[in-house]
Amino acid sequence: MTIKHLTFAAALLAGASLSSLALAQSVNPDATIRIGSLYEPQNLDNTAGAGQGINEAFNGNVYEALFQLTDAGSVEPKLVESYEASEDGLTYTFKLKPGVTFHSGDPLTAADVKYSIERVTAEASKSSRKKSLSTITGIETPDDQTVVITLSTRSISLPYNLSYVWIVNDAAADITATEDGTGPYTLEEWRRGSALALSRFDGYWGDAASNGEVVYTYFTDATALNNALLTNAVDIITSVQSPDSLAQFADNPAYTVTEGASTTKELLAYNDRVAPFDNVKVRKALARATDKARLLNSIWGDYGTLIGSFVPPTDPWYVDLTGVDAYDVESAKALLAEAGYPDGFEFTLDTPDYDPHPIVAQFLQTEYAKIGVTVNINIITANEWYTKIYQEKNFEATLQEHVNHRDIVFYGNPDFYWGYNNPDVVKLIADAEAASSEAEQTEKLTEANKIIAEDAAGNWLYLFPQIVVSAANVTGYPVNGLNAQFFAYDIEKAE
Repeated sequence: MTIKHLTFAAALLAGASLSSLALAQSVNPDATIRIGSLYEPQNLDNTAGAGQGINEAFNGNVYEALFQLTDAGSVEPKLVESYEASEDGLTYTFKLKPGVTFHSGDPLTAADVKYSIERVTAEASKSSRKKSLSTITGIETPDDQTVVITLSTRSISLPYNLSYVWIVNDAAADITATEDGTGPYTLEEWRRGSALALSRFDGYWGDAASNGEVVYTYFTDATALNNALLTNAVDIITSVQSPDSLAQFADNPAYTVTEGASTTKELLAYNDRVAPFDNVKVRKALARATDKARLLNSIWGDYGTLIGSFVPPTDPWYVDLTGVDAYDVESAKALLAEAGYPDGFEFTLDTPDYDPHPIVAQFLQTEYAKIGVTVNINIITANEWYTKIYQEKNFEATLQEHVNHRDIVFYGNPDFYWGYNNPDVVKLIADAEAASSEAEQTEKLTEANKIIAEDAAGNWLYLFPQIVVSAANVTGYPVNGLNAQFFAYDIEKAE
């Protein structure tokens, strides 16, 4: 089977008729689920800078990990049958599920797990979770079903961090354009710039997928994506990007609109290594000069959430910090003067070329002009962003959406692209990971969260809403979108 031709000329069924059909018809176990998305992967390897699109398509669908972060936010064993930690917390022993095979037919062994973890921690790895696994000092495989991991210090988040490690066949080589996972789907075809198709894997060790095929179709424009659903060219939009588009779906029985919990933060990130962003008063001034409520409303209307830090409400260490550096233009001007910039300054804002970043950039340009700060907007592609900003750290300020769950840990890494380096925060985050209880971990990360906010380490503009829209005859999809993952295996379609 190959990717089906998706035409925008398909006629839209009337809402009442579609609802009636969904009730009258039975679920098709071999249905093709057509998913529309703005996030095409740059490649198919999540250790090679593939972007958030690879999580959406492959995480839990094509590849699995020892543990899985569920759509509800809990961490549950996946390829692990059982595990135990030593009393000092420095040794973990994992027993693998028996009878698991890769798509190539090779059996899952402890050697594959060792290989997969070492891919993430390797020097050349571009995984954002590389540092989270840096406490691993050794991986032993006493038999094919047993993995023993030793740590330099306690790592209370080890099972959680391992949920980011896709288990790859150790016989696989370059997987930037191919795959060999253990998940319920295999890669059928990838047409770069267009679509990616997954087929149900008949040899899957667990419950078979509820559909026969999933096709992700990629769009660079949110309007075109919406039109694809309106014209029955796709069945689901994984994340609606504009509230203006919701009106055409919300009151129409042909569609289902669902708002879930989000971990996607819209961030104005500074390069804290360079002037003037190495000055905390400058960063706080820009935070106070940003009318975030107006920005959020202009983009999302009544949807979305204001946040005062990098931590969303779904994280255990969340506290409401929206009052820190609240909107106050006069105070912003005073802080700039104290910082040595009474007449403002000029900087370049590197802005990804897809929604909503260009609009956000223009909003900030207008806001900061009020305090004498000139913003030069430089539009770049997602690939350019990864190379210029994330790898080379060659920027003054940038916009980006950060999708990861529990990613406050990035502020404990002075080498991360934004260069924030507060020794107190570094220590708190390290101590939290070495905590002997979740309560202790939460206490330390809550304190770190407060310091990061007071330092205005970044300018956290808002939390995206997570809005999924589907045709009314499609059910069973995830609604929260944690880490941009989108489990497709429970999706059903009545025809």
